[in-house]
Amino acid sequence: MISSEVSDLDELKAVLAATPCMDGLELASAVSTDKEYELGDPASAIRIAVLDFGVKQHILQCMVERGAYVRVFPAKTPLSRLREFQPSGYFLSNGPGDPAPMDYAIPTVKAILKEKKPLFGICLGHQLLALANDIPTFKMHHGHRGLNHPVKNLVTGRCEITTQNHGFGVDPKAVRNAPNVEVTHVNLNDESIEGIRLKDRPAFSVQYHPEATPGPHDSRYLFDDFIQLIKNNS
Repeated sequence: MISSEVSDLDELKAVLAATPCMDGLELASAVSTDKEYELGDPASAIRIAVLDFGVKQHILQCMVERGAYVRVFPAKTPLSRLREFQPSGYFLSNGPGDPAPMDYAIPTVKAILKEKKPLFGICLGHQLLALANDIPTFKMHHGHRGLNHPVKNLVTGRCEITTQNHGFGVDPKAVRNAPNVEVTHVNLNDESIEGIRLKDRPAFSVQYHPEATPGPHDSRYLFDDFIQLIKNNS
C-alpha cells in the first residue's frame, strides 16, 4: 500500500488488512456487460460470440477491423443463448479476479469446445480454456504487469515483446502433461506459460494482451490467425 495522504502506519495496516485477497475472488461477473451489444457489419460471414468477463474495447476493434461481426454477451450467458447468434467462432475475454471459482463459465467453455468451432481466449480467457481442460491455475507470487515482457513463440521460434496484466497463471507441470494440449508460448523471464492450443480442437489462447494500445504490436498476428481459423472451418 502506498499513501501520500495518510502517514499513520497502523491506519494503513488496517486498510490493507481489510482488502480482500485475490485468491478465490470472483470479479468477472461484476464487471461484465449487463446487456448484449454488437459491433461490425451484420452482413459479415464471420460471426464471433464474445463472452465478456471484462473485455477491452480494442480487442473487439481488432476483430471488427478484420471483417468480423461481433456480439458481446454477459459473462453468465448460457451456450444455448450464444448459439442463437449462429456464431462461426467464440472468444473468451480478459477480466479481473481468480478464474478458478468461475463455476458459471468453465462448464460453458467445456460445452463450447464440444462444438469444435474456433475459439480464442486472452488472459482470463486463456486461464478458462486451461481449466476447461482440467488444468489448474494458481495465484502468482509476482504478477506480470506493464510493457516489454519477452515471450517466445515455440511454433515459429520468434520472440515477441508483449504487454501483460495478470496475477494468476496456468500450472506449468499440468499443462505439459495434458495429452490434448500443446504449449505454444512461454515467458522468457520466468518460463511461465503464455500460450496454449488444443491438439483435437480449433482452440487456442494467450496469457498476454496482443491488442495492447498503446503498446507493442508484435502479437497482433493472433487476431489474423483467429480469423483464418474461422475461415478454414466454415
